[in-house]
Amino acid sequence: MPFRIFKPILAGARPIDRLVACIGAAVCLALTMVICTEIPLPVADLPLIVAPIGASAVLIFAVPASPLAQPWPVVGGNTLSALAGIAAFKAIPDPMIAAGVAVGGAIALMSLCRCLHPPGGAAALTAVIGSEAIHAAGYAFAFAPVALNSIAIVSLGMFFHRMSGHTYPHEPAPAAPPPGFHLEDIDAALAELPDSFDISREDLDVLLSKAEAHALARTKR
Repeated sequence: MPFRIFKPILAGARPIDRLVACIGAAVCLALTMVICTEIPLPVADLPLIVAPIGASAVLIFAVPASPLAQPWPVVGGNTLSALAGIAAFKAIPDPMIAAGVAVGGAIALMSLCRCLHPPGGAAALTAVIGSEAIHAAGYAFAFAPVALNSIAIVSLGMFFHRMSGHTYPHEPAPAAPPPGFHLEDIDAALAELPDSFDISREDLDVLLSKAEAHALARTKR
């Protein structure tokens, strides 16, 4: 069927959850801008909100259980990445080389600080290819507006998810240890695979435990 290409790729995604995500992102992004209008910026021409926050909102509201969408990755990832981008711009005269170094440095810094957040790459790139006002702000750009935007969207996300019945920051549901494998086995299996997955080992443990319980129930029918 031609419409199969529109099938959600996220496990467990339901239409109502997508609708809630759309509403949450729309309302909270608008409120983020309202909040940031009350905060003075270091340079007059700086934007009230930076583009990477839109990407952060996708993670916070569409996949709030993702390890990449948790508060520290959002705030730390965006802020540290912006600092990496500013440092690259100041140290490397060629903008093409600086852009690559900025994003590569951002990934390294986020990985070291355990705050990997994909929109951080955009924050680093913005610091290199952004406007004259961004360049004039220097390292202050990483704190206002980037860090302020990030703190605002995370805080609003916490409130919205609590009101809509979701947990954010995400807390994995407790699961009884499955009889066949344990977290150490999951770690060993993940180490054998060539890719990283956007799910925590604790959530994977819960998922596998429930799947095993359903499998056992099916065999008893």
